[in-house]
Amino acid sequence: MKKRKLDLAIISDVHLGTYGSHATELYHYLNSIKPKILVLNGDIIDIWQFRKSYFPKAHLKVIKKIIDLASKGTKVYYITGNHDELLRKFSDSFMGNFSIVDKLVLELDGYKAWIFHGDVFDASVQHSKWIAKLGGLGYDYLILFNRFINWILNKLGKEPYSFSRKIKASVKKAVKHISDFENTATELAIEKGYEYVICGHIHEPKIVRKENKNGSVLYLNSGDWVENLTALEYKKKRWKLYRYEDFTEKEEDLFEMDDLINQQLVASIIYKK
Repeated sequence: MKKRKLDLAIISDVHLGTYGSHATELYHYLNSIKPKILVLNGDIIDIWQFRKSYFPKAHLKVIKKIIDLASKGTKVYYITGNHDELLRKFSDSFMGNFSIVDKLVLELDGYKAWIFHGDVFDASVQHSKWIAKLGGLGYDYLILFNRFINWILNKLGKEPYSFSRKIKASVKKAVKHISDFENTATELAIEKGYEYVICGHIHEPKIVRKENKNGSVLYLNSGDWVENLTALEYKKKRWKLYRYEDFTEKEEDLFEMDDLINQQLVASIIYKK
C-alpha cells in the first residue's frame, strides 16, 4: 500500500479498551499514512472504563502501530485527556520520538497552532468526576447497542442511525455546551495570538473560522474514533478533515493559506466519491 505523506496528523478520543472504539478502522488509517508528526490529542486509552477482560488484539495493534511510527522517524506527541489523565504524572517526559505532554504549541509554516484536549473547559469533568465517569460508561453501552441496531439496518438495506448524534442535536443543553466549548477555546486562542486552536474531547469534528472584536482564529476539532472516525491532516499549508468511510476517504472543509503577499485564509470544500 502506498502511504500518503503528511506534515501532521491529529487524532483524539479513540477510547481504546471500550466496546465503542473503532480500533480496526484506526489501524487501517494509521497504516495508510506517513506523517512527520503525529499528535494523539487525548483519550486514546480509556483508563476510566478500562477492563482487564476487554482489550482485544485490534486495540493492541493500534498501540503497536503508533510505536512503529515513532521508531521509523515520526515525532509522536501524546497529549493527555480526561479519560487518560493518569498519564499526567508523566507529563513532559519523552523517549526517543515519543513525548507525553498536557498541551502543545507547534509552528506550522510560520503560524502557531495551540493544541490541547479540552477537558479543562468541562465543568462535569473538573467538579463532578463521578458523574462524568458514569456518563462515559452509559455512552459506551449506547454505542454498543447502536452498532447492533445498525447491523440490523444494514441487513435490511437501510441507512445507519446514530442515537448519540440525535440526542445531541435534540437537547438544547448539549448544543449549548458544544457552542460554549468552541467559543471559550477560540476566545483564548485569539487573546494569545495563535492562528490555529485544535481540540478534541467533545466528539464533534469541525474546521471553522471564528472571529470576535479582537481578531480571528481557525478552530479545529479532530472528532473521535467511536462515532465519527475522523482525523485532522495538515500538508503544504492545507488543513483537511479526514473521514474514514468504507476504506475510502472523504475530504471536507479543506483550508489552505494564500500566498505570502496577503496571507489570507482561503476555504474550499472537496468531495471525493
